[in-house]
Amino acid sequence: MTVTEQQQLAYIAGQAADARVNVELETDDGMTLNMGPQHPATHGTLRLVAKLDGEQVITAEPVMGYMHRGYEKLAEVRTYPQVTTLINRIDWLGSFANEVPFILAAEQLMEVEAPPRAQWIRTILFELSRIANICLYLGDMAVQIGATTPVFFAFRDREHVLNQIERVTGGRFHPNFDRIGGLKDDLPAGWIEETKTALDRMRTFCDEMDDLVAGNEIFQARTRGIGVIPPDIALSYGLSGANLRGSGVDWDLRRDQPCGLVYDQVDWKVWTHPDGDSYSRFWVRLQETREACNIVEQLLDGIPSGPIMAKVPRIIKVPAGEAYVATENPLGEMGYYVISKGDLTPFRVKIRSASFSNMSVCPWVLKGVFVPDIIAILGSLYFILGDIDR
Repeated sequence: MTVTEQQQLAYIAGQAADARVNVELETDDGMTLNMGPQHPATHGTLRLVAKLDGEQVITAEPVMGYMHRGYEKLAEVRTYPQVTTLINRIDWLGSFANEVPFILAAEQLMEVEAPPRAQWIRTILFELSRIANICLYLGDMAVQIGATTPVFFAFRDREHVLNQIERVTGGRFHPNFDRIGGLKDDLPAGWIEETKTALDRMRTFCDEMDDLVAGNEIFQARTRGIGVIPPDIALSYGLSGANLRGSGVDWDLRRDQPCGLVYDQVDWKVWTHPDGDSYSRFWVRLQETREACNIVEQLLDGIPSGPIMAKVPRIIKVPAGEAYVATENPLGEMGYYVISKGDLTPFRVKIRSASFSNMSVCPWVLKGVFVPDIIAILGSLYFILGDIDR
């Protein structure tokens, strides 16, 4: 069958029409650019509506809610042990870390304290979750700029950490391992030595990211001075985690507001960067990955002996009361405000997720930047849509 010139032109016109789906031309207000809700830089289903004047962003509005799952209401019809199955899936890259603040809030209401051995193992698994989470960010940030090799390095070395989490909990992404009063199981034989080997691999990975990405002049040109967030703006928008420390604010809940974990038993450092740009946020997370390796290694050498569970009833019934517990999760501050009426299920659970607050600064930080810089800024803020659309 011979294709005529008219058919070729019709095909080209059809393809061009498809390409225009996400762009609306407006003669008075410039151009509206829709990024997402399906876009690799949004880490889920986020839509960003940007008004442009040529290549420059006039306004940018994030549109969220595409992944809303109603976890806060679902928690009201789940028993306390069942809630951990839900909250594992909020930030799906840092699942064990999601469990910890909720369990600590329930323990606070029950006036129960986990045994020292359980507290040490909790802290180790918490930091391993941080390493696995940020490892993927370090590789993914390079992909956003246009370098594909680092993300393959991230997937390669992240496996070693996930394997160690799986050996203890039985789950790589959704362990559901924490229990009110302690942990489900103890550490398997040989796990400590294997974990130290995995930490050595992660330190090598950090050195590679330092060389391939942080030290790359193209990466620096695309991130230095881009998306600058001053300290006062970061605080006013409720930023937390590396996004806050990347603006020079020396605040870390692990040091400044400890609760139920044993960070005071080891020597470690809180990293900050004064510039507040996309590069500084990447740099802080790179240093925090190294620091997490140091924290875990110190904890592995000092795990106390003893039980891993306190004495708690087989059927958990939390006394009436209210409690709020927040921890320094991989993405920032993760907090649970739990209200109990003395029943088997929570009366109310309010979740303070890091990504929702970190996303709120987007309209401010994206105003006046150029279109290619949108991706660099979104990537550096590092959010997970499951952490936003709960």
